[in-house]
Amino acid sequence: MALDLKTTVNEILKAHPEGVALLNRLGLDTCCGGSLPLEEAAREAEQDPEEVLKALEAFLKEARP
Repeated sequence: MALDLKTTVNEILKAHPEGVALLNRLGLDTCCGGSLPLEEAAREAEQDPEEVLKALEAFLKEARP
């Protein structure tokens, strides 16, 4: 699954459930805000969306066996 800023938090977590820890650590709402695109969820958490995307991609790359 290709990730971008339009991908919803729910879509990300469905494909990569291991990402929940990182998103929670960054303050993103993974429950009620799960229907939000990553960009909007990051902004609501007062995070830079591009930096959240980069961190998520790096995290998932390291988490793969």
